[in-house]
Amino acid sequence: MATTPPHDAAEGAPPAGPDDARPASQQEAGLAERAQRPEPDGAQTAIRTGRAPGRTGNRVFTGLSFGAGLLIMVVLALVTAFLVGQALPAFTASSADLEDISFMRGQGFWSYVAPLVFGTLLSSLIALAVAVPLSIAVALFISHFAPRRLAQGLGYLVDLLAAIPSVVFGLWGFLWLVPLLDPLYSQLTETLGFIPLFADYTAPAKNIMTASLVLAVMILPIITATIREVFLQTPKLHEEASLALGATRYEMIRQAVLPFGRSGIISASMLGLGRALGETMAVLMILSPGLGINLRVLQAGQHQTIAANIAAQFREAFGMSVNVLIATGLVLFIITFAVNSMARWVIARRAEFSGAN
Repeated sequence: MATTPPHDAAEGAPPAGPDDARPASQQEAGLAERAQRPEPDGAQTAIRTGRAPGRTGNRVFTGLSFGAGLLIMVVLALVTAFLVGQALPAFTASSADLEDISFMRGQGFWSYVAPLVFGTLLSSLIALAVAVPLSIAVALFISHFAPRRLAQGLGYLVDLLAAIPSVVFGLWGFLWLVPLLDPLYSQLTETLGFIPLFADYTAPAKNIMTASLVLAVMILPIITATIREVFLQTPKLHEEASLALGATRYEMIRQAVLPFGRSGIISASMLGLGRALGETMAVLMILSPGLGINLRVLQAGQHQTIAANIAAQFREAFGMSVNVLIATGLVLFIITFAVNSMARWVIARRAEFSGAN
């Protein structure tokens, strides 16, 4: 007759070993003795104690990164302190102290710097108005329309234009662009001379419009290269979804690419504007200077920029005249800082509405 196992025995449990029948104190002693036995070869796991590997490298990298960021802040603070310290005598000088400075023509400091600020902003804004639409078109062609080999060649060409020195652009504008634009400006004056913007043109074409066109060519590579890289980062899913819904190539770019790259376009434009604000040699070689505040962009001898004026007058400057020129440089520094701050504010406001989010 078959016997059934006790009901408290676990079904399928392993048979009790000799150690399981010992008291609990003896079992603990056996476990401790077993833990102290040497493991066979290949079964022992090496446990290292002490510093984590790579901690020294992390500390060195962190220190170098922090030092680089701190160095930028220190250099900026030193430049600002130098400009403020050297410009204070010009800001606090009386009219009698400024009368001996020939290039100021008997004007006060702010009366002298106001036309320079106007000329700087006017030339930069005209250059930006010409360069940004052209840069967007070139960037779209390279990133979405051109064949691969042609796009690579155009990309290299755009990058090469950014490496050309400004003096070369100045020579190109003075020797080739000025004679080329002379008949066009004459025709504009004859046809649209009733508009002050195109009135009173006289050859040669060494005016603010020609200088602005040269600036537009100079900032074109910077803006185009930045916008091209932003357009290439557009998610393919957005483009394919737009095309799948029946959009044309133009509609896909308007719905997916341009909204995604809006903040990048603004950033690239501000980079180009910063380059145009501080450009010196090309403007100095092309523009016939003047201290007027008007919109007669085709008339020579009406405008001047801060950077070109400093370069033109600094060679013969001494004493208080040096402080005056440095003060105008401080004004340009403040304008550039304000432009960059405004660009960051605009980008921050539009970031939450961009296609990346």
